[in-house]
Amino acid sequence: MSTESAPVPDVSPVRRLTVTDIARMHADGGRIPMLTAYDFPTARILDDAGIPLLLVGDSLGQVMLGYDTTISVTMDDMLHHTRAVARAARRALVIGDMPFLSYATPKDALANAGRFLREGGAQAVKIEGGRRSARIVETLVGAGIAVQGHIGLTPQSINQIGKVRVQGRTREQARALLADALAIQEAGAFSIVVELVPEQLAAAITERLRIPTIGIGAGAGCSGQVQVVTDLIGLGDFVPRHARPYAAVREAIADAARRYAQDVAAGTFPGPEESTRMDDAVLEQVLGRATDDVADDGSGRGLPSGGIPLDRDL
Repeated sequence: MSTESAPVPDVSPVRRLTVTDIARMHADGGRIPMLTAYDFPTARILDDAGIPLLLVGDSLGQVMLGYDTTISVTMDDMLHHTRAVARAARRALVIGDMPFLSYATPKDALANAGRFLREGGAQAVKIEGGRRSARIVETLVGAGIAVQGHIGLTPQSINQIGKVRVQGRTREQARALLADALAIQEAGAFSIVVELVPEQLAAAITERLRIPTIGIGAGAGCSGQVQVVTDLIGLGDFVPRHARPYAAVREAIADAARRYAQDVAAGTFPGPEESTRMDDAVLEQVLGRATDDVADDGSGRGLPSGGIPLDRDL
C-alpha cells in the first residue's frame, strides 16, 4: 500500500489584476497583450487564456451591432456588453470604453465613468484624445477611477479626420502626438493606446513615457498590443492591414451551418445521439392504447382504434 499522499488541489481564489499589476508587468519589461471582448463566452475564453487586459471597446458598434462607425454607440450599449464581460472575466482587468460624448465635460465624465464601475463591473475606463482630454483624465483619476488614454487615430473623431488613416506622418502631427502622450501621462492615466501611428514615432513615444503604450497598427516598439477580437479569430469579412488572424472562425461557422442545413434536409439530424425516448408502455397508456384501458367509454362507441385523438382533452 502506497504511503504517498495525494496531491492537494489548488483551491486558492483567482485574483483580479489591478493597474498596479500592469505597471509591474511593464516595469519588469514584459510585453502586455490586450484584446477586445464584447460577450460572456468570448470573455471567459480570453480570461482563461491569460489575457491580462480586456477592453470592452466601442468598436462593438461596428463588429457586433452593425453600425458604420462608433458614433452611434450609446452608454446603454456599452454597459450591456461590459456587464457580460465583467461577469465572465475573473482575472483580467476589464476596461470600459467611454462612448462618443459621454465625457464631454468633467461632470458627464464622472457620472458615466462611475456607471462603468458601479453598474458595468469594469475596473477602468478608456478615453480618446490627448491634450484636449487631459483635464477629463485628471478629474477621473482624482476621483479614484483608473483611466487608459487613447491617441493617434481616435475613431470617435472620424467626422473630423475624414477617413481611417495613419496619424503623425508630418513633423507637426508627430510633435502633437508626443505632447498628447505626455499630457495624458501627467494627467494620471495608467496606460495609453496608440493607434495607427508610424512605428518609429510609436517607439519614440514609448521610450519617453513611464507608463505602458498599447499599440494597434503602431509597430512592435510599443509596450503591448491590442487587437479587435473578431480580427484575431477571423470572424469579420474584412481584415485590417495591422491585424493578424490567428484562426478562421468565419469559415468554420459557415461550414458548420451548411453541414447542419444538409443534415436537417436529409433527416439525419437529430439522430439517436441527440434524441431521448420514453417507455413505450407509458406512451401507450398516455394515448389510451394500453390493453387495460376500457374498450367502451359508456357511450357504446368505445375508443377509436388509434387511441385518444390529439384534440381531445385528457
